[in-house]
Amino acid sequence: MQDQKKDDHEVLEVAMAAGHILLENGAEISRVEETMERICRHFGVESENFFVLSNGIFITGSQGDNSSGGQYAKVQHIPVKGAQLDKVIAVNQLSREVAEGRCSIEQAKEKLEQIRQMPGKTFPIQILASGVGSACFCYLFGGSLRDSAVAFVAGMLLYVFLLLIRTSHISKITKNICGGMLVTLTCIVSNQIGLGENLSHMVIGSIIPLVPGVAFTNGIRDIADGDYISGAVRLLDAILVFLCIAIGVGVMFIIYHRVFGGILL
Repeated sequence: MQDQKKDDHEVLEVAMAAGHILLENGAEISRVEETMERICRHFGVESENFFVLSNGIFITGSQGDNSSGGQYAKVQHIPVKGAQLDKVIAVNQLSREVAEGRCSIEQAKEKLEQIRQMPGKTFPIQILASGVGSACFCYLFGGSLRDSAVAFVAGMLLYVFLLLIRTSHISKITKNICGGMLVTLTCIVSNQIGLGENLSHMVIGSIIPLVPGVAFTNGIRDIADGDYISGAVRLLDAILVFLCIAIGVGVMFIIYHRVFGGILL
């Protein structure tokens, strides 16, 4: 009996670990619940209750008859973070292997730890990707090649700033406001010295790395799936970021207008 309870506990721990990795890396609520359910059912734990929020997981489970197998429960808080979709893909693949019987509980625990330790992209790659993304969106929104070149530089400067302050205790609101001000200042200066042609296109392209597209999309998907609490939290977080970006851009335009006068176009 004790060995059986221990096995059930290990299964729930594996399911919780998989759900944790998925949720903290941008997966939608339905995907998290489905993955945890698939793992528990395959290893014989009849887990009837999953309660997954955008920043927490509640799980209860039992082995067969409650009187013989015992009951287990676990709660885990998961702070809202950014998305690392390669980890989501890896956990999805692992859950398929478990469902097909190609992975034991020990192997699943080992693979989940490997997935958790997967390194992110290097800083130079992240900075370059930010610049390329900013330039492409600037051109997509109607900017010229000169505007895109400015957006490329502004996007890279923005991500250098974000990486420098990533370990500080500055709030998320302050980071996004300062990021919006930084890219706007860069674009204004570039426009004034003749490096760009259309300031609005340059600014729009440059702020794209700040936009939480995955969180906003998953918030809508969660609401569509009936997960109203999680969807509302994710949407609120994304809208707050949008608001902070707009404040940063607006404040920098106001400062420029107050100091130098005139209207920027």
